[in-house]
Amino acid sequence: MSTTADGAVSTPDAPAPAHTFSQGVRRGGLLQVSGQGPMDPATKQYIAPGDVHAQTLRTLENVRAILEAGGASVGDVLMFRVYLTEREHFTAMNDAYGEFVSRHVPEGAALPARTTVFVGLPHAEMLVEIDALAAPAA
Repeated sequence: MSTTADGAVSTPDAPAPAHTFSQGVRRGGLLQVSGQGPMDPATKQYIAPGDVHAQTLRTLENVRAILEAGGASVGDVLMFRVYLTEREHFTAMNDAYGEFVSRHVPEGAALPARTTVFVGLPHAEMLVEIDALAAPAA
């Protein structure tokens, strides 16, 4: 885990931000994870061209790495925001999301809230982007 005095969270287990923002910020009992995409942090390459299921799982693993670097878990997430490039990708994204949440949210715990919107994303390879807001235990 790496959290600076100003609350910035960073980890090499998720892609480094390409611009002037933090991977995550922890303040006042909340942790906001910046939007993540389907980039492999080791290779710095977008994965699985055209496969929104695989891209969703990779993106969620990037979010999870930042959550953990900030002292949180997927079970601490209040809200995921999912951005998709195509309405037709919703079912595949939703299936991957369901698999991920089933693995990482404790049984019987409240599932995170979620919003899904359809947008243009900054890189043509990206079919999905996801951010998260968590309330980690103290």
